[in-house]
Amino acid sequence: MTEQSRCSQTEKKDVTLPLDGRTITITPGQAGSPAVYLNCFEDNSRDIAAALRAQNAPFCTIIAVSGTDWDKELTPWVAPPLSKRDQPFGGKADEYLSWMQNRLIPEAEATLPESPAYRAIAGYSLAGLFAVYALYRTDLFARAASISGSVWYPDFLEYAVSHEPVRLPECAYFSVGDRECRSRNQALRTVQERTEALERHFQDLGVPTVFELNPGGHFVDEVPRTAKGIQWILEHRNPSD
Repeated sequence: MTEQSRCSQTEKKDVTLPLDGRTITITPGQAGSPAVYLNCFEDNSRDIAAALRAQNAPFCTIIAVSGTDWDKELTPWVAPPLSKRDQPFGGKADEYLSWMQNRLIPEAEATLPESPAYRAIAGYSLAGLFAVYALYRTDLFARAASISGSVWYPDFLEYAVSHEPVRLPECAYFSVGDRECRSRNQALRTVQERTEALERHFQDLGVPTVFELNPGGHFVDEVPRTAKGIQWILEHRNPSD
C-alpha cells in the first residue's frame, strides 16, 4: 500500500451535523475512501481518528453518531436489566438501523466529495453487538468490527448461529478484554467464550476473521482498542484486490 492511501496524510476539517436529536461527526479521509460508521456512547471519534493516523492506518472517513439512547436503540430485542439499578434493554435496533439507512447515510454521504469505496460498521460494547446484528438485517456494510462487543446479550449467539447474514462481510474483527470474563455478573462472564464462538461461526461461513484478547477489563483503552479493530478491517485485502 502506498503512502498516499494512509491516514497519516494531511488532516481535513471535521464536519458536525445535528440530525434528529443526535450528533454526527464526520472525519473525512481521501475522496472515495471507505466510510466507517461508528456508534459512540460519547463522541471520541476524533481521538480514534488521531490514533489511526498515528498508526499509519489506511485512509477512511469516520462517520460517528453520538446521542443515541444506548440501551434502547442498539439492542436487538427487549431483555431484562443487568442489575436492579439498571433499566431494561429496549430492543429498538431495527428501528435505529432503519434510521441509519434512511436518514444518516444519505445525509452524511451527501457531505462527501465522492461515494465511499465501501461502508464498514464498528462499535464498542453495545455498539459492537449492534455492528454484528446489522449484518443480519441489512446489506449496507461490507466489513464489521465488534470491539469488546456485548455478545453476552441474552440469546444473541443463538440467534447468530441459527440465522444467515443478509450479506456476508468481506471480513470481521472481534475482540474482548482479558479480564472481562472475570465480571461478578453471570451474563457478562460469558462474553469471551461467546465472542470466540461467534468468531468461529463467521469463519465457518467463509468470512476472514480475527479474534484478539486485549489486556484489561471492559472499560480499559476504548480508543486504542477501537482504532486497532478499525485498522484491521481497513487493511484486509480481498483476493481480487
